[in-house]
Order: sequence, then structure tokens, then C-alpha cells
Amino acid sequence: MRKFVPAICITIFALTVFVMFPTATAPHQNPHPNVQDVVKTVEARYHSSHTLKAIFLERYNEGRHTARVESGTAYFSRPGRMRWEYESPEQKLFLTDGKTTWFYVPADHTVSRISMKESSDWRTPLSLLTGKASLNRYCKRIDFGDPPHDTPGNVTLRCVPIGSPDANKPDNKISADQALSPDAGGQIQLVILEVDPQTGWLASVTIRQAGGIQMEYSFGKWEGNLEVPETMFHFVAPKGVAIVEGDSATQH
Repeated sequence: MRKFVPAICITIFALTVFVMFPTATAPHQNPHPNVQDVVKTVEARYHSSHTLKAIFLERYNEGRHTARVESGTAYFSRPGRMRWEYESPEQKLFLTDGKTTWFYVPADHTVSRISMKESSDWRTPLSLLTGKASLNRYCKRIDFGDPPHDTPGNVTLRCVPIGSPDANKPDNKISADQALSPDAGGQIQLVILEVDPQTGWLASVTIRQAGGIQMEYSFGKWEGNLEVPETMFHFVAPKGVAIVEGDSATQH
């Protein structure tokens, strides 16, 4: 059976998912925004919708090696609920109802269940997208990163999470090589958000963890304020599927 990919705690990521909504009116456009202007635009987007849907591409890297690439459709709902339907290269389901996380691989006939307070799965930080936190409360520092190559109109925000080394202190500088070092530990060192500064749409989220782990989520075709059935955020194990308690395995 498969386990959850180790990552960090729950409070990391609910901040970005409610960010990009074509249905919301764009804030006043500033041709030369500062960091906090962009943060406010992003937060205005994710505070404006109670549900979201997007397609996603997920890349899981170990050091400089891409270990896994998967894609599918994700749904988000307040408060703190997510549903990730993996479609390629195989069908899987990751779901959280706000209290419990479930990871189900039909081919394995097994589902893992764990309390969100105990879960260390990568997607749990992404619960920041479900309206449970703000960038300024999660990040001890936010600054602009290098402009994205493929979408020159977008900007990148570098978030140094509270409790991680400060990338802007000369005696504690985090380089890309250090962040991906196998000897760096297991802590999330950096979260990088690519956003449209005029609209607040989120294009990608990169979670860089010490110990050589990096997760990248690319998003597209965002839709907001959809009528999503409540049942989509509750898991009922199919007949014959074993339920395994706890974060006892690593997803592959």
C-alpha cells in the first residue's frame, strides 16, 4: 500500500487556493505594485469565493531528480476542505473534510485515514487555499523572487515560513542548492507563489523542503463559487476496501 509523502504540518497552505477567481472584480490595478499590494490582491481573491475548482499538474522532486509527475482536478471548499482527483498516470483520491484526511488508491484496495492535526502530507499545507490563514500570518518574510520565464506578466512571491531559517539574513542564507540538500533536515524552508499581480490568480505553488524534497503544483482553468455537492468532501470506503489508521506509509 502507499503512504503519505512526508512534509510538514497543517497550517501551511490554506492561503493560496482561494486566490484566483475569474468571477471576482479585479482590485485597482497598480502598474508598479509592492509586495503587500500583491499579497492583498491574492488574499482578496481567495476570500471572495466559498468553492474553487482547478486542473493541476503536480511534480515531486527528490534533489534534482523528478520522481513523480501527476495530474488531475482539485476542488476546494470553506472551511478547510479539499478533494484532489488524480487522473494520470493512475487514479487516486486525496480528500480532507476539515478534520480527517483520506488517501485512496483503488488499485490497492486500501485507504489511509489520519487526523489533519497529525497529518504531514504535502497537500495539507495547501489547505491554506481553503480560507484558513493569510500569507502575512504564515510567512515571517515575503519578498519578490525572480520573474517567471514563461509568463512575464506574472510575479513570484517568496514566502519564508515562520519557524524556518531566514533567507534574507546574511548568516542564514538559503540557496537553491542548500534547500535541496539531502542533509538539510525535513523542514519547509521556502514557499514560492507565482501570481498575476493585477488579478490575484495563482499559477503555481512550489514547496521547497529541507532534505532534498520539492513539490510543485501548477494550476489552470480556475472556476469559483461553483455548486459543489457536500458529499464530494466526505469519504465513504467502498465495500472490501481496508482502512489503515495513521501516517504509516509513503505514497509512491
